[in-house]
Amino acid sequence: MKPINIGIVESDRKKIAEGLSRLLADTYTLYLQTHNFHWNVTGPMFQTLHLMFETQYTELALAVDLIAERIRALGFPAPGTYAEFSELSSIKEMRGVPSAEKMIEILVEGQEAIVRTARSIFDVVDTAHDEPTADLLTQRMQIHEKTIWMLRSLLA
Repeated sequence: MKPINIGIVESDRKKIAEGLSRLLADTYTLYLQTHNFHWNVTGPMFQTLHLMFETQYTELALAVDLIAERIRALGFPAPGTYAEFSELSSIKEMRGVPSAEKMIEILVEGQEAIVRTARSIFDVVDTAHDEPTADLLTQRMQIHEKTIWMLRSLLA
């Protein structure tokens, strides 16, 4: 099979795929955390948070597919195991069931971590003129920053 020839050299594609793998791991870890909180939230904000968390984990589930497919389009395997995600993610898993307010705080921190990870990939993406990845990163950052605002509004 011929090598990939999309106008981005292999070394840059590899660096971008590595960054996207970290983004994928962060996104999947936050997906699990958000789904867990959806199942286990209690208290006076139950209905609001239960529905909000469902919307958020559904969006994250779609995002992991987009990120993984971009890694594949660049010619590299996407990580897909808990072990790989644990190693690559900047978001640490937590145990137990925190209060509803603490859940919100934890999710804000996770959303912010994803934005930082996405932002950290831009230098190599810009240098390589990888517009499809830049578009993906921009869209992901917009969604996460809006979600951060919405979650923070609950804590005001």
